[in-house]
Amino acid sequence: MTERAEPSSPQGEGDQPIVFIVDDDASMRRALTNLFESVGLKVEAFGSAPQLLQAKPPEVPSCLVLDIRLPGASGFELQTDLAKANIHTPIIFLTGHGDIPMTVRAMKSGAIDFLTKPVRDQDILDAVQAAIERDRKRRDFNKTISSVRSRFESLTSRERDVLSLVTSGLMNKQVAAQLGLAEITVKIYRGQIMRKMGAKSLADLVRMSEALGILTQ
Repeated sequence: MTERAEPSSPQGEGDQPIVFIVDDDASMRRALTNLFESVGLKVEAFGSAPQLLQAKPPEVPSCLVLDIRLPGASGFELQTDLAKANIHTPIIFLTGHGDIPMTVRAMKSGAIDFLTKPVRDQDILDAVQAAIERDRKRRDFNKTISSVRSRFESLTSRERDVLSLVTSGLMNKQVAAQLGLAEITVKIYRGQIMRKMGAKSLADLVRMSEALGILTQ
């Protein structure tokens, strides 16, 4: 990819991962772009934090290779801005002026790696591949949660009551007693819940309820 002076709205081609680069050193941007493209990765390169922030978040697995010392907002400030915007692209810090306090600060704030210049090609490639894989898993998990949430929302209020009690470990007779229903009615509700949620077993329902609990914490 040739470097562009103006920010764009990056869109993936299919599921092709994207590596974002933010570094004010044009030669470094070119070198990293060439390296990542040599292994089949798509690249978007920017010279400052505001340029990246003007671009739309990607819809494919991605990561950000970020210099700490930038004109205007620093790499740390960009990391904070992305978190506030609910953008969770994995960050790899790459700097020529790193020290232990910087490393600790970066990792505590959620960065997945902190590399110093000059960096070995294989080290940065390994870090990028690990970051993209992490982002891919996060996106897959979010899709699964979204699907479970959609199915849960199709349940009636009474079905949700039954689901909550059944997955808490109560037997049909106990659920019936708590809700003032006949046991056969609870069995009917339970069958409807299994069908709507796409669950094959009680264990499936429990796992789905745990996932929904994570969302509502």
